[in-house]
Amino acid sequence: MLKKIMGIAGKVLLVILVTLLIVTGTLYIMLQKCCNGPSEAARTLFITTILETGQLKFLANWVCSDEEIQKIVDMNSMEMVDTTVDTSLISINTGADDPEAGEDNPYADEEFDENGIRIEEISGRTFFAKMMIIKDPSQVVMATTSTNGSWGEYGKNLDEIISDRGAIGGVNAGIYVSVGNKGGQPLGVVVENGQITYNQPGGLTGLYMIGFNNDNILIIKDLTGMSAADFERYVQEEGIRDAHCFQEESSDANNHFVSLISNGEARVLNGTGSGANPRTAIGQRADGAVLFLVTDGRGASGHLGATASDLIGIMQEYGAVNAANLDGGSSSSMVYNGEYEMSSVTFYYKNSSWKLPTAFAVMPKN
Repeated sequence: MLKKIMGIAGKVLLVILVTLLIVTGTLYIMLQKCCNGPSEAARTLFITTILETGQLKFLANWVCSDEEIQKIVDMNSMEMVDTTVDTSLISINTGADDPEAGEDNPYADEEFDENGIRIEEISGRTFFAKMMIIKDPSQVVMATTSTNGSWGEYGKNLDEIISDRGAIGGVNAGIYVSVGNKGGQPLGVVVENGQITYNQPGGLTGLYMIGFNNDNILIIKDLTGMSAADFERYVQEEGIRDAHCFQEESSDANNHFVSLISNGEARVLNGTGSGANPRTAIGQRADGAVLFLVTDGRGASGHLGATASDLIGIMQEYGAVNAANLDGGSSSSMVYNGEYEMSSVTFYYKNSSWKLPTAFAVMPKN
């Protein structure tokens, strides 16, 4: 009997091994045809996209040498940009109901729901996205899992963070420790209602603060060279009320980028600027309205995702004066009225999100 069971187990194991070999071989052949075929664009998109994934970077070396990979990366990069925000370019409350807005107000016919929010769908060549427009920027705040500045090992799903804050909607926000989907520890800096609840600006290279000051203007600030004490002074002097951090790091290890539009000027890109992946971005129009953008990708609905060029194009179309990329990939998600408008792209979190420590939340309209 034992011999019979072992024989069956051996056959099952053999079938599994053969299947894995077939799948691996098929994948290798497909990648070779895709990347070494007549389409240079397909090869470039694959390499730049796969380099931004956490576990699949090795696939790039299946089809390209290190020298070829570096050449592709250099051809799809970004120029550095001055992110010193000119606050005079933002005039809060020049929306549809402002009698001083004038006949030239481009948003005069814009309609919002009872919370001053509208959500629009966007379809791109390699992605599907939703844009949440919040008319009153004072409604946008930080929501976190911290308790009096204490952060636990585990974060929460986006809908839980939003609900706990008493908010009605929001998107994922800053960079954090995502290993094992624990999601409890932020990185960089976090400011909540004027109070710093996490302060390690020197922990990573290329950190940028992204948030709002007391005048409800979106600020994008390079933290290079700042100590914790420097950041404390900056928050106090500049009146930063709610903010978090993301990273500008274009090495093969990270492939992060922050600034998209600065003072009305789009960031200069080489090629598409990045690969195609799920993205979350934030922007602000001249009338102060806040823009939350979340795209899908990594196979969701057959989509690869959005590139840096895609994000810039959308933010320009929606009138962003300043805009920044936030944490993306499997973290990208959007919630409104207790429902996921956009959810994490990994199959096993389809109707929720990864565990997160921070979110940009939208409070109900007063």
